[in-house]
Amino acid sequence: MVKAIEATGIPVVHICTIVPISQTVGANRIVPAVAIPYPLGDPSKTPEEEKVIRRAILEKALQALKTPIKEQTVFN
Repeated sequence: MVKAIEATGIPVVHICTIVPISQTVGANRIVPAVAIPYPLGDPSKTPEEEKVIRRAILEKALQALKTPIKEQTVFN
């Protein structure tokens, strides 16, 4: 889906838990997530700690959207 959206000229960030799969399907901007069952959080953390985790991933994704790229890029 991300390739189809980008083909129209809209940049997309793929937040994922398994980076090699995202690379295989052709996502251009890839932001790694936390873990498969909880990509944007960790239930063992406090709500405040989870908010910090989610905000960091979101800020990384927004930075990825603003970054010009020429090839697949993983934003660690």
